[in-house]
Amino acid sequence: MRNFKTILASGAAFGALFAATPVLAQDAAGAEEAEESNAIIVTARRQNETLAEVPTAITVFTADTLEKTGIQTADEFVQLTPGVTIVTGTAEAGDTQINIRGINGARDAESSVALVVDGILKTNTAQLNQDQGTLRQIEILKGPQGALYGRNAAAGAIVIQTLKPGDVLEGGVKVSAAEDSTYSASAYVSAPVGEGAGFVISGNYSTTDGFYRNSFLGSKTIDDQEVWSIDGRFVANLGPATELDVKARYADLKGASINFNAAFHLPNFAAVDPAFFEDVNEHPFDFYSNIRPTNAQQTFEASAKIEHEFEGATLTAWALYSDVDQSLTADGTSADFARFLDFTGTATGDLAAANAACFASTAALTGYPLNAPTFIGNNPIPFIFDPANGSTFGPYSPTTCDGTQYQIRQQSDFSAEVRLASNGDGYVDWQIGAYYLHIDREVGVSLGADLGNGVTRQLYNAPGSANPTTQLYHDDFSTDVYAVFASADFEVSDRLELGLAARYDIEDRKVSSLVPAVFDPITGGPINPGQTVVGGVVQPIAGQSEKFKQLQPKISLRYELSDDVNLYANWGIGFKSGGFNNQGSAAIVDAAFNQFIGTDVLIEDQYRKEKSSAFEAGIKGEIGGVVNFDLAGYYTTIDDMQFFEFFVGGFGLLRVVSNIDEVEVYGAELNLSAEIMPGWSVFGSANVTESEIKENASRPVTVGNKSPHTADYTINLGTQLDLPVTNTIDFVARADYRITGPTWFHTLQDDPNPTLFSGLLPGSALALPAFVGDADYSISQRDEFSVMDVRVGLETDTWSVTAFADNLFNEKYLNEVITAVEFGGSFISPGGLRRFGVEVGYKF
Repeated sequence: MRNFKTILASGAAFGALFAATPVLAQDAAGAEEAEESNAIIVTARRQNETLAEVPTAITVFTADTLEKTGIQTADEFVQLTPGVTIVTGTAEAGDTQINIRGINGARDAESSVALVVDGILKTNTAQLNQDQGTLRQIEILKGPQGALYGRNAAAGAIVIQTLKPGDVLEGGVKVSAAEDSTYSASAYVSAPVGEGAGFVISGNYSTTDGFYRNSFLGSKTIDDQEVWSIDGRFVANLGPATELDVKARYADLKGASINFNAAFHLPNFAAVDPAFFEDVNEHPFDFYSNIRPTNAQQTFEASAKIEHEFEGATLTAWALYSDVDQSLTADGTSADFARFLDFTGTATGDLAAANAACFASTAALTGYPLNAPTFIGNNPIPFIFDPANGSTFGPYSPTTCDGTQYQIRQQSDFSAEVRLASNGDGYVDWQIGAYYLHIDREVGVSLGADLGNGVTRQLYNAPGSANPTTQLYHDDFSTDVYAVFASADFEVSDRLELGLAARYDIEDRKVSSLVPAVFDPITGGPINPGQTVVGGVVQPIAGQSEKFKQLQPKISLRYELSDDVNLYANWGIGFKSGGFNNQGSAAIVDAAFNQFIGTDVLIEDQYRKEKSSAFEAGIKGEIGGVVNFDLAGYYTTIDDMQFFEFFVGGFGLLRVVSNIDEVEVYGAELNLSAEIMPGWSVFGSANVTESEIKENASRPVTVGNKSPHTADYTINLGTQLDLPVTNTIDFVARADYRITGPTWFHTLQDDPNPTLFSGLLPGSALALPAFVGDADYSISQRDEFSVMDVRVGLETDTWSVTAFADNLFNEKYLNEVITAVEFGGSFISPGGLRRFGVEVGYKF
């Protein structure tokens, strides 16, 4: 039925309308030229040129589009971009993964998408979904952009321009109110300072109670959030040919984290309760953890850029300092593995206290309603060992038996670039430059015993404390990047242009463990599963270091078929550095799963660099000055694709990055737009992506499956009205309809796999054969879903009033599915529900 709806909707739309990316205006840069030619000016190749001249597929959101859609952050403009999907905010605010044409940014690894704001490359993935100030244009480039934009641009680049101060005073303010106690406000002012200088100051504030409620705590603390930020920009002409551009920004976020439920995929248990074999799309969400999940993020950054124009070239140099500190607290996931139970009855100290708290909270909550098939029995012993009185908690239960978790991700980095580029109108446009980056990153994940005292916000809490630590991952990462790059675009003839670009990166990475060499007071083993014990003494974890190098060439061609139509093709190499998992990860996975339950999963302590080779060819142009179009096809192979894996077991939890040896991706993309009449435009796009895992030593059974996190297709349809009501008042309406196709989030798809239940059942009170505990993951695919956003209002040159509806039809869908294969299920996070609101704006 859903596929029929997709075909019907897309067929009707493309038959009656022409649809395309929302490109309607242009930024101040090159505005005069654009007005004369009605062209869109972009900076995709670090130079001002028309959209038609760029030999690659680009989605552009101009100032007018940003105003009409209310776009402010990445999760909003990605939903209007064909072939691009996003997962953000499910675990924490800085946890953002963008997938472009089958290449995904793996959690706990580097991003695959570069973020460039006002010509400066930002390096922290936590900044991908942050407010970037007063936006004026957004360009989304697809395919490898490393030759121009550097590290971690294998999938593409997001290029943002913010308001630049001019020679007149201007400003604006916008406030909105919506359901769920959702309020936001933004304001900016731009003013000249003397002659040849000016500043912009902007601020943003938003708050919401969120869509979901913690039924146990009786509070809306599942997806609540409060964010504020302030941005400043100062631009001055230091001389007739020299410009200084200085920016600073501070942002603060507080809210919730880890908004997941669990769905089980154990078909042989379905006779006991059908919910043991549950389609992730049919799960009824309920949240009831006894620990209030929290998330905090503080961001500070400052940059300076200077440009000097020589007679035939422009020298640009910039430097950026950035510091992002993140932390979260949440309930644990360990209850069903009885980590905090004393089976001997002889425990003392923290284990005795945790065991007592677990038994007491279970007894107090016996029969408390949980999501099926989980339940709270008379005692916390797993039901397979005590079928009559035991429990099956699932993660994040209202008892203390889960334990607690506290995580930090703190990164400071300094980067700088020097670039010399031609500025003439000759037959060759060229640039050459060098780049340096230093990153200090500290990452920690701490599991604690829940003694009823809440979470102590530090990574290591000694035995006997209020929240003693039972497992700790804590590492310090240091990275130095050195790169040189160059490009040249040749005007071979009046109609043919050839572009050559290359970049060479050297990335020197080091990691050292900050975990103390101590014993775990709960299990009696080392506090970190990767530590060893020699002569009764816990040994520290040794550091690691590695260099990763890669040449990233790119070739592009553009042929002007006519004055209105261009053919283009490009090929390039993309690169993402390798890195380190927690030392001992390989041994943990091998012992807990391969040896215990007979799986065939390979995890290494060091994951390899990712390299992609991408080819694209297309045609773009306009018909009769009314219809704009862009049709492209692409083919990409990815070697050693980085992929996030989440393991849960008696050892606690483990987050690792693995490598998929080879993935093949190919697809096509169509963008069309038309102005039906003055003031009425229609737009939309469609993307179809096919993918296949060709080789995967990490999980050999997955060969032939699809690339994870990659939607089979996306369709965007929409229309916009901007019609005069009086001489000064316009009626403005816009509707955006997005269909996202079925999506697998893991490499294991229509595949069975042993789980920890397979290993436990033969020795349990049920005495069942191992195969009864095997899982079937055919029901872990996210279904197709569609979301309609609508805005209707009145506006003049100075004020506007707009009513809006997000997810108008209240579509229920999943934001993310994290399959924990050997656990026997998936951790799933819900998407946003319907929300009505009103927005008022004023500008001068």
